[in-house]
Amino acid sequence: MNQQHQDERTRIREAMDRLLAGEATASNGSFTAAALAAESGIHRMALYKRHADLKNEFDERVRTETKQVPETEKQLRATVAKLKKTISNQKAEIEELRELVTRLTLASAVLTQGNGASAEPVPTPDNVIPFRPST
Repeated sequence: MNQQHQDERTRIREAMDRLLAGEATASNGSFTAAALAAESGIHRMALYKRHADLKNEFDERVRTETKQVPETEKQLRATVAKLKKTISNQKAEIEELRELVTRLTLASAVLTQGNGASAEPVPTPDNVIPFRPST
């Protein structure tokens, strides 16, 4: 590792300690990756790309030392719950549509049977053009 990379890692670890101790100096003090990046003075994407292990370590320390769930995990859990509800609603809608298809198929069969049962042809009004010629 080069010296700049090592310095960034040192600053991130020091920022972790300050945030967890509640002594934030350069951020709002929240337990997020953005606050960790601001507190350490590095770009947030550098934290995600080059120092992902330290970001994960921070999340784990937040979970164990403060007995709190990291903000990103809260957001993911909310998204998962929302998606599960959407899936449940879609499954119910699909089941309703399947039942509707069955009922419509039966109604169509009854109507088709009813049309063939009459002996007399139904009179056609003057303004109606049949699709196929009557027999």
